[in-house]
Amino acid sequence: MHAYDTPVPVLEPGRGQTKTGRWWTYVRDDRPSGSRDPPAVWYCYSPDRKSAHPRAHLRKFCGILQADAYSGFGVIYERGDILEASCWAHTRRKYYDVYIANRSPIAGEAIRRIGALYAIERAIHGQAPEQRAAVRECEAAPLLEQMHAWLSATLPTLSAKSNLATAINYTLVRWTQLTRYCHDGRIEIDNNSAERSIRPLVLGRRNYLFAGSDAGGEYAANIYSLVGTALLNAMDPYLYSRHVLERIADHPINRIEELLPWNVAANVPVAARQAA
Repeated sequence: MHAYDTPVPVLEPGRGQTKTGRWWTYVRDDRPSGSRDPPAVWYCYSPDRKSAHPRAHLRKFCGILQADAYSGFGVIYERGDILEASCWAHTRRKYYDVYIANRSPIAGEAIRRIGALYAIERAIHGQAPEQRAAVRECEAAPLLEQMHAWLSATLPTLSAKSNLATAINYTLVRWTQLTRYCHDGRIEIDNNSAERSIRPLVLGRRNYLFAGSDAGGEYAANIYSLVGTALLNAMDPYLYSRHVLERIADHPINRIEELLPWNVAANVPVAARQAA
């Protein structure tokens, strides 16, 4: 499971101003590791960013959670039935920011080393977990070992308050979670599946500016979940919505799962579900 969150302004009735709510995204997409299970995205709204919200969202989940370093996820990992995996894209971004700011050769070298890890991933995309793990242990593990030694040797030469030292500390503190993917072919190198799912929310937010209420944030999250999952399953969201609305009034409630995007996609011809 991939997880991420983003802020959303929410109108406070009667006050003429907005507060900051939160949208959470949870993505299941194992196609990069050869799975044929249908992908899905689930968005949730909350009026704040307290850890109680992801804890409630994931109360029945057990497995691997790939997310950023948000401390609120910590209590979830403490349960023992959820394994933490970190994100190399998020880590790389810290070095990239330093490099853009002052063209640091150390940051540039870190980016180059991370790029070599991604080159390995491109070659094994879509392969079975066992194959991915075997290639990673053969090719990525030595690179990671060398990177760890280099970062550890470089850190003492830097000012402890510098942005570059902060980036290296971030990497080393999360090293176990960052390298977990190397030995488990089910895990991705990054959390980009979740970050991609946030883009429609960010684009929409620039247009409508704010949600009208907490209830509006919840309704929007439900609609985003259906639209996002339809897109992940190669369905045109408009055609999917029309398909559901034409049938929902007479559809038995105990068979509602038949109207989920992946089930509709499996029973509608490709041309019909992708037509404009």
